[in-house]
Amino acid sequence: MLDIADELARWAEEGRAFAVATVVAVGGSAPRGPGAALAVDSAGRVIGSVSGGCVEGAVYDLCVQALQDGGSVVQRFGYSDEDAFAVGLTCGGVLDIMVTPVGADAPDREVFRSALSAAASGEPRALARVVRGPAELLGRALLVHPDGSYEGSFGPPGDGGSTELDGTAAAEARALLDVGRTGTVEIAEDGSHCLGGLTLLVESKVPPPRMIVFGAIDFAAALVRAGKFLGYHVTVCDARPVFATRARFPEADDLVVDWPHRYLRGTETDARTVLCVLTHDVKFDIPLLEQALRMPVAFVGAMGSRRTHADRARRLREAGLTETELSRLRSPIGLDLGARTPEETALSIAAEIVATRRGGTGTPLTTSDTPIHRREPTPAKAA
Repeated sequence: MLDIADELARWAEEGRAFAVATVVAVGGSAPRGPGAALAVDSAGRVIGSVSGGCVEGAVYDLCVQALQDGGSVVQRFGYSDEDAFAVGLTCGGVLDIMVTPVGADAPDREVFRSALSAAASGEPRALARVVRGPAELLGRALLVHPDGSYEGSFGPPGDGGSTELDGTAAAEARALLDVGRTGTVEIAEDGSHCLGGLTLLVESKVPPPRMIVFGAIDFAAALVRAGKFLGYHVTVCDARPVFATRARFPEADDLVVDWPHRYLRGTETDARTVLCVLTHDVKFDIPLLEQALRMPVAFVGAMGSRRTHADRARRLREAGLTETELSRLRSPIGLDLGARTPEETALSIAAEIVATRRGGTGTPLTTSDTPIHRREPTPAKAA
């Protein structure tokens, strides 16, 4: 549901009745992962996608039916070799999809409205919904805040009570919110962690990950566009004010004039942050990389020739970096695409970032037998 929060929040504020179909689990090679959503309002308007087209028509019909029936339903879609005309995924995967109607009398309408409003505003939230369990709980929702507080209850509508089940669900959802992941968790109906009770889909919505590009050069301008396309909040940092201008980087979210290492030391980063060092100037690179390679960020890459990289690595060793720390450095940055122009180079860098994030090999799919759609790592439970 949070996958399409921007438009869906407007529907909720307008008081529209709608039904939301959400991918709750995938098997094999599936085009979209858990959390992908499609919604249909009472007038038949549709937004979003759950499969890239394979089963959209059948899911649309399920949404229309749910608006009429008023109840949530979970249905599985998979490819059938026996029936060539069966509704399924031509890629051979399996999707479990939950359809939930959100009408004026829906018990969790206010929870959904708050979740959509927060997600559309960029506020971190986790929405936990029952996707397997007793019929009366199917589709029920809990909205969890970063501090662990929550809105809604899995108890009877209107009782306002907090239960063990609610508390356990909130704790599980917060654990996924902390790492910005969407996935399922299993808990017992009494709120314990025994398997075989309830399955919850937890959708996490957090601010976009950061890409910080150091070096306001022409290659950086192209990388900014690529980073925005991939959904990053992109910052350009350079110590030279004549280069770090809005005219040169109109699509950057932030422009910073500062020494790179000083800015990195004082700005907020996390395990999703991507750092791209394009300055290839030792007076900027070495103090910056000395710091960056010791930070728990997702990606550190640096531009330069192989000779530049060798010299850079020597200087970083002299600065005290270990071989383990140096092994995190992607240099020369980018995949081998034969790139020459700034745009081609930006594509090369973006491709390596995606491959690193998703565990890809960077090899052509025609010469590989690895899965096309890789599963996300399972997040750890809260301590």
